[in-house]
Amino acid sequence: MFDIDRWREIFQSINKNRLRSVMSGFTVAFAILLFTLLFGIVSGLSNSFNSAFNDDAKNSMKVRVWKTSKPYKGLQTGRRIQLSNEEYNYVKDEYANKIEYQTARIYKNFTIKFKNEVNNYNIRAVNPDHQFLEKTIIDEGRYLNESDLKGKSKVIVIGRLVKKDLFGEKQALGKRVNVNGSSFLIIGIFSDEGGDNEERIAYIPVSTAQMMYGNNDHISQILLGYNPGLNLNAAIAFGHKMERDLRKKMNIHPDDQSALSVQNMAEANKGVGMFMGALYAIVILVGSGTLIAGIIGISNIMIFVIKERTKEFGIRKALGAKPASIVGMVVQESVLITTIAGYLGLSLGTYILTLIGDSLEEDYFIKDPSVSPIIVLGATVVLVASGLIAGYLPAKKAANIKPIVALRAD
Repeated sequence: MFDIDRWREIFQSINKNRLRSVMSGFTVAFAILLFTLLFGIVSGLSNSFNSAFNDDAKNSMKVRVWKTSKPYKGLQTGRRIQLSNEEYNYVKDEYANKIEYQTARIYKNFTIKFKNEVNNYNIRAVNPDHQFLEKTIIDEGRYLNESDLKGKSKVIVIGRLVKKDLFGEKQALGKRVNVNGSSFLIIGIFSDEGGDNEERIAYIPVSTAQMMYGNNDHISQILLGYNPGLNLNAAIAFGHKMERDLRKKMNIHPDDQSALSVQNMAEANKGVGMFMGALYAIVILVGSGTLIAGIIGISNIMIFVIKERTKEFGIRKALGAKPASIVGMVVQESVLITTIAGYLGLSLGTYILTLIGDSLEEDYFIKDPSVSPIIVLGATVVLVASGLIAGYLPAKKAANIKPIVALRAD
């Protein structure tokens, strides 16, 4: 039950011993402040890594080719490797159970014109699955579909900023634009969290690009999303096997990374995960050490305080106070000081992170440094527990001293 008299005594004790109370609180507040700053900065680094790949699927793989750097089977160095529909279909059929999405890519740079407005833009010829691998957000209309692909349709999906450049605030959906001399129907307008560059792109069917620009089945890259059910190690192993199989199929030296390589997000995710795990482990180690130091500091102060109040406890016991009453009063005082100090430390740490957040992102690529509610709750529990322990043990020892002995204490 709430005992107003006990709380009055506690506040009188704190007011009477201001320096001691401030020193006790400072030890805890500093520990929590440092703990909050460390966790906030590591959290900001994690946010930076996540935002770097925010506009792409985290389970993506990209097959890219260039020129050979090693001779193989009588074929010379410097041979240009070309992907085609044959390799695309091979990957699709061979690893069907391990692939969630798959698309080809052909890169072009063409002028897009509408009436008097004209500009150069990157054009990507893709399959319908590209929408999910690139995390394209359709604002109006629709994305490319299988009918567009089979019919080799002259349709185009334009980025939000392409629409703004060519149409301003006017309606663009359903209008026709001139793409490198050919008329294309706008069927969709998209946005992308990757930023302005990603929104100044247009998409057309890969089959249309192959028919119109080369009359062949060549593609620039193969992009796929592996089955989300695969763990990181399984996804990495899948990427390596696909890379080996494609090299063998295309007569490329097994170790020729220049000619063909698979960029696997699973490897990046694993590396980032290990790095962040190591950072969090260091922060936990340093933060725990800081908290322990704070607990030891307040424990030492409480021992000193209780020693000073031994005569007071003796008088209380002589007047009939029970040991539990004395222990409870000291523990409440200790918990109150640690809780208030901890809250101040957390508040100050959060305020500092908010204050320096923009400069950290600009100078050190640490984005939105903050502390999660779970961490705050855990730190609060540790604080209350430490205050409880710090006050309970020495108070219990002092409360069990006989009154006559306590009154004789120096």
